[in-house]
Amino acid sequence: MLGLEQTYWEDGCRRLAGVDEAGRGPLAGPVVAAAVVMGRSFAEREEHGLLDGLTDSKKLSAAAREAFYDFLSTCPDVEIGVGTAESNEIDRINILQATHAAMARAVGNLPCLPEHVLVDGRPVGGLPCTSTSVVRGDASSLLIAAASVVAKVVRDARMRELDKIYPQYGFAKHKGYGTSEHVQALFEHGPCPLHRRSFRPVSEAQAIRERTG
Repeated sequence: MLGLEQTYWEDGCRRLAGVDEAGRGPLAGPVVAAAVVMGRSFAEREEHGLLDGLTDSKKLSAAAREAFYDFLSTCPDVEIGVGTAESNEIDRINILQATHAAMARAVGNLPCLPEHVLVDGRPVGGLPCTSTSVVRGDASSLLIAAASVVAKVVRDARMRELDKIYPQYGFAKHKGYGTSEHVQALFEHGPCPLHRRSFRPVSEAQAIRERTG
């Protein structure tokens, strides 16, 4: 999981960050991005130690994600930056551009800017430093995997908090994704301020509510 990182470290890049996001697909809630920086000696020492098993957050259990997050967020050898884009911004500039904005904010929220960024997926514009896009990077880069876990845990916690404000939608359970339960609640209650009105199921539910209401 450190093969890509080693290439940059050996080329003299000391401050290397991994960046990933959570929440591009849901019908509601923010998209959350995270940037993670680790020192080379720490990462090499803990790759098969305390960070053993760290990978794409989607492949980890909720308990494993929380455990890795707790370690990463309290470890003095790890720096974390988080950035978000809310539903209204997603509707205004589209989900791709909002995701890129959240990633740029995450990098900008690190204690110090990295020299280079490894970002999961396709190329990202607007980052405050140079970057390399890595398809399926969360399964091949330790730094990106760490970022994917941070983004997922932070977003899930946010959705649980928002569930207390809008309990009728079940956000704590499905985290805003378009499950049958969520879609049913959406058509029953109509969209709330957290819903992405540029996403088809939401716009359809809103249109039906306006016609029948």
